[in-house]
Amino acid sequence: MALFVVRHQHEAQRCPAEDPSLGATLLNYLSRPNVATHGVDIRGEAVVQGEHTMYLIVEAEDEGRIRGFMEPFASAGTVDVYPASTCARVVANGGCTSSLPELEDTVPVVEPEEACHHAIEAGLVVHRAHPLNCETSIPALIGGVVMPNAHFYVRNHFPIPELDRSAWRLEVGGLVDRPLALTWRDLQQMPSQTLVVTLECAGNGRSGLAPRVDGEQWELGAVSTAEWTGVPLVEVLDRAGVKAGATEVLFRGADRGALPGQPGTESFERSLSVDDARGSDALLAYAMNGVPLPVQHGYPLRLIVPGWYAVTSVKWLTEIELIDRAFAGHFQTGSYFYEWQRDEQVVREPVTLQRVRSIITEPTDGDELTAGDLAVRGVAWSGAAPIARVEVSIGEGPWREARLVGDRHRHSWQWWELISGVEHSGATTIRARATDLASRTQPEQVEWNRLGYGNNAIQEVAVQIV
Repeated sequence: MALFVVRHQHEAQRCPAEDPSLGATLLNYLSRPNVATHGVDIRGEAVVQGEHTMYLIVEAEDEGRIRGFMEPFASAGTVDVYPASTCARVVANGGCTSSLPELEDTVPVVEPEEACHHAIEAGLVVHRAHPLNCETSIPALIGGVVMPNAHFYVRNHFPIPELDRSAWRLEVGGLVDRPLALTWRDLQQMPSQTLVVTLECAGNGRSGLAPRVDGEQWELGAVSTAEWTGVPLVEVLDRAGVKAGATEVLFRGADRGALPGQPGTESFERSLSVDDARGSDALLAYAMNGVPLPVQHGYPLRLIVPGWYAVTSVKWLTEIELIDRAFAGHFQTGSYFYEWQRDEQVVREPVTLQRVRSIITEPTDGDELTAGDLAVRGVAWSGAAPIARVEVSIGEGPWREARLVGDRHRHSWQWWELISGVEHSGATTIRARATDLASRTQPEQVEWNRLGYGNNAIQEVAVQIV
């Protein structure tokens, strides 16, 4: 079905709406049941007040069907039909005159416009329509232990694959004793585990770096927590039997596309050392918050690596390969590393565990608050260890320890709150810093690096006390 904008104009003396009987006939003709018999779908309609001009947004197979439907209007005036698009599609295409890049047809993909609409309707903050990248709004972070699936942030490098679960297989090969081809049902019948895990994009907070660096300009909402259910990775590795020469486990997703300045297309791939794969509590997840994975989060299967930045948690997982070398794919060595200039030397370190971090969810920047008891709430997490404490400073005052809400968890965020009396009026700031049980504390200043990863500097919220 294609989208069209239709414009009908008629002379003032021939306005059908001025005759109650003709007006009723017009409404019946435009009714959804009658429209459907003509093979068109009216998405919206509007009349320009006082100008005898009507606009319709219509879906139909082709322009001919629309002109056939509009014949009664053509006899009373003029009918113009324009091929159209939605704002989401235009943005996804890269402009009004652009078209989506050609994609390989080996794996069907979700229509970018559809995926973008779903994200907008869920209240996500869209950074890019194609590939879809959107973060959770700070108000949506307020609440329970897990984030509802629709509000969970989305990070993609390529179009979203649309996989048929009945035909899908997880291939496990390379340096293994027993190559496997597991169906979704096979995985369902294996021992399962459920973990509550916080995933954070390594670029979360990139917009706070100065000078600005390339990449998605995330604010602070590229982080969410969910309950993941699946098969422990070690269960599958043990069934396949890892040979002695294997040093890394390579994970390959079904999502693929072109990389800037490189010919052809490439799959999304990441690896872990065999030791990390076994020791990280990694999960081959097929459910998210008690339901099958949503398509934007890796349906039918994704890897979840607790504590690590989410780039390691490969979505739409199709292959696991045991290899005897250090993997050097684009998303392993061409990106997702820290890079600094130190003593006239370029220093690189891989992006691995999440850095300790806290976010103030209440109040939000720019809020106007009444003097008296001030409630400051937020969430904190770390990939290295559970949160030990969160401290809050109001108006550049001393750091005061907040109350941790609920039990400490190894792999998920920790809610906290501080109730403090504030009597003075005027502008003030609120800061919060977290420390984990590995004694890692948030830094005062942003640690700038060329690709903008791991910004866990102390957040500052400006409010007005009245």
